[in-house]
Amino acid sequence: MALKTLLEDVKSYSGFQSKKRLQRVLLNMQACSDSSIQNGDDTAVIPNGDGFNLFAMEGFIPEFVANDPWFAGWCGVMVNCSDIAAMGGVPVAVTNSIWCQDDDALMQMARGMNAASQAFGVPIVGGHTCQDSPLNQLSVSIIGHATHVLSSFDAKPNHVLLCAIDLRGEYREPFLNWNAATSAPSGQLQQDIALLPKVASMPGVSGAKDISQAGLLGTAAMFMDCSRCGVEIDLDRIPKPAHVSWLDWLRSFPSFGYLITCEADVAPQVLAIFQQRNIHAACIGQLNNSARITVTHQQENDVFWDFHKKPFMMPSTHTTSSSEEPDYARNYL
Repeated sequence: MALKTLLEDVKSYSGFQSKKRLQRVLLNMQACSDSSIQNGDDTAVIPNGDGFNLFAMEGFIPEFVANDPWFAGWCGVMVNCSDIAAMGGVPVAVTNSIWCQDDDALMQMARGMNAASQAFGVPIVGGHTCQDSPLNQLSVSIIGHATHVLSSFDAKPNHVLLCAIDLRGEYREPFLNWNAATSAPSGQLQQDIALLPKVASMPGVSGAKDISQAGLLGTAAMFMDCSRCGVEIDLDRIPKPAHVSWLDWLRSFPSFGYLITCEADVAPQVLAIFQQRNIHAACIGQLNNSARITVTHQQENDVFWDFHKKPFMMPSTHTTSSSEEPDYARNYL
């Protein structure tokens, strides 16, 4: 597949399109929020006396919940823990809201959440249940804590873009969810997400974002839009299972997948932290002031997104990064 065709197909994917459509939501939220609050991070960040409280919530597509209620319950805990980790935080506790058609669906979602709660070492401390609902739905919220915050707003030109993905898994059909979690040995998941707070404490690391349903390039677009940066991405450096096509992989949601920005001389140390735990990690790009995301693959090069022509998610005009200290009173997506 030609690179231009590949990138256009990635942009047409529903997960990518759903993130792009958030611009109208952000405009509405901006109108009713304090001017110091920026929307776009993986969690809300609230300063306290000894660091930062983190808060996030995930809701799930009814089709996904109906098709695989146990895995939806598992993912309710997992993706929230991932959001906390992406901000450099430690998950503390989760709550949930469940709507169920019958007791079987309710118990499957509950069992999935309980299994993930044990695997990640994060307790479920409350929730709300609605039975006899016309459809099965699920949302899960989480609180966490961070000493050093990694943000989508703090990437800087001339820094490098790193990618860390756990490839030890397989797709959980029928969706493009790369599952490297449910079969992981006891203790592995807790130890793996604990790497992100360690990375956050390293001098020279500027930002992070977990790879979402928008896929790797869609997540990079959200990241760069928040930070007002451009980036050149080398597709061939991205960790990928050999048997998976580039189109599927660039639309995939990995159970453990993060984009991280840092100074170039710090990159080997950051990569080693993941590689020592058998997580594939590589430097995949270079940040700049271009306000464009460009992608190279073999001998081809093309623009994936040009923020000068069209904002991706953030409603304000795309400019270069500010040198001001970040304000961590932020909402999240």
